[in-house]
Amino acid sequence: MFFVSDDPLQPESCAERLKALSEPLRLRIVDYLRSGPKNVSEISEALSVEVVSISHHLGVLRVAHLVEKERQGRFIVYRLPDGVFRPGKPATALEYLDLGCCRLELPKV
Repeated sequence: MFFVSDDPLQPESCAERLKALSEPLRLRIVDYLRSGPKNVSEISEALSVEVVSISHHLGVLRVAHLVEKERQGRFIVYRLPDGVFRPGKPATALEYLDLGCCRLELPKV
């Protein structure tokens, strides 16, 4: 569940997002989605992981509001929500995920 409170730290929602990212495959999925929206098959092929496993982990990421899904024809396409992924400035070597309570820095791809 995604909680909202008056606390600017948002500890419940922050903990939920950090928990979702604590699984290495989920972090790899989020990293892969930095390049743009992808369907489950594309993610599965790129990461060499079975579709059923990718689907499960995308569900966890969706509940934590780290990915969004959208139907495009017969496919469901997943992407990072606006405001979560922040591309780095050209002069820097880092990009980051904005989790609300903190940022997770990622090397540029």
